[in-house]
Amino acid sequence: MENKQNNNQKFGHLSADSAGRILTDKVPTILRDATIGEVEALLLKEVKNFDNINYVYILDSRNQLAGVISIKEVFRLPKSAKVSSVMIANPVSVRPSTDQERVVMLSIKHNIKSVPVVDKNGVFLGAVPSDIILSVLHKEGVEDLLRSAGILKNYSVSGFLSTKTFEHFRKRLPWLLVGLLGGLLAASVISFFEETLSQIILLAAFIPAVVYMADAVGAQTQTIFVRTLSLPEKLRLKEYLKKELAISFPLSVFLGLIAFTLIFWWWGEFQVALIIGLSFILTIFIAALLGIFLPWLFFKFKLDPAIASGPFSTVIRDILSIIIFFVVAVLVLGII
Repeated sequence: MENKQNNNQKFGHLSADSAGRILTDKVPTILRDATIGEVEALLLKEVKNFDNINYVYILDSRNQLAGVISIKEVFRLPKSAKVSSVMIANPVSVRPSTDQERVVMLSIKHNIKSVPVVDKNGVFLGAVPSDIILSVLHKEGVEDLLRSAGILKNYSVSGFLSTKTFEHFRKRLPWLLVGLLGGLLAASVISFFEETLSQIILLAAFIPAVVYMADAVGAQTQTIFVRTLSLPEKLRLKEYLKKELAISFPLSVFLGLIAFTLIFWWWGEFQVALIIGLSFILTIFIAALLGIFLPWLFFKFKLDPAIASGPFSTVIRDILSIIIFFVVAVLVLGII
C-alpha cells in the first residue's frame, strides 16, 4: 500500500495503467564494480526490505541501469567474481509511461520474471515484479473478454453484486441494441433478395454457414491484430497487411473449394455449390481485411481497439456477408 502511494505521488501525471504506477523500488541494486560476495551479503542483510528478489539490478556510478543478474546465478558463481563480468548487459527495460499491458507482453516475450523501469536518461527507477505482472495479465485478459461482449468497465465479483441492476441494464443494452438493429437490417437484406431465394430454396440453408465462416475468420484475425497493437514493436502496417493477405487469400480459396466440392457431391446442385464456394472465398477474404481495418481505425482515433472485436464488428461482418452472398447468387443465377 505504501509503495502504491509513493508511486502515485511520483508518477501522478501518468496513466493509472502505466509502468510508473505499478513498479516497486524495493529491489536489490548494486554498483557494477561489486563482487558476487558483496551481492550475497546484501541479499542476506536486506532480504526483509525487498518486495521482490528475482533479480539483482546492476547500476553504474550515475545510477543508470547497466545490467542484471538472476538470484539463481548469484549463488552459483564464485564470490570473488565481479558482477560486471557476469551480468546480462543492456537488459530489456521500459519507461514509466509504458502501458502495463506492454510490460506484460515484454515479460512473456523475453521470459523475464520482472521488468526494470528507467527514465529517459537510463536511470533506474525500480521494477515491475512478477506478482504484479501476473495480476495485470489476469486483469487485461478479463477486460479484453468483457470488451468483446461490449462491457467496458473493470469487473469484479463484488463490484458486480454491489452495482445496481439498472446500471448493468444500462451498460449492456446499447451493445445489444446494436446487435438487434443489425439483425433487423440483415433480415431486410434477405427479404430484398426474396425472389432469388424463391428460385432455389436450398440457398437459405447455407446463409448461417456463410455468416459463421466470416465471423470465425474475422474474429481470428482481429484477436491476433489487437494483440499485435499492444506489443512494444512499431507496427509496420503495410508489411503486416501483406502477410495477412498472403494467409487469408489461400485460406479463403481452399475453404471455398472444399465447400463447392462437398455441396456439389452431396446435393448435386452445381449452381448452389458455385454460389456457396464463391461466397466463401469473398466473405472470408473481406472478413480478414475487416479484422485488421476496424481495430486499426479504433487505434488511430485513440480508442481501445479491443472494442472493435465486440458486437459492432460482428454486425458489420454479418451484414456484409449476407450482401455478398446474395449479390453472388444473383450474378450466378443470371449467368448460368
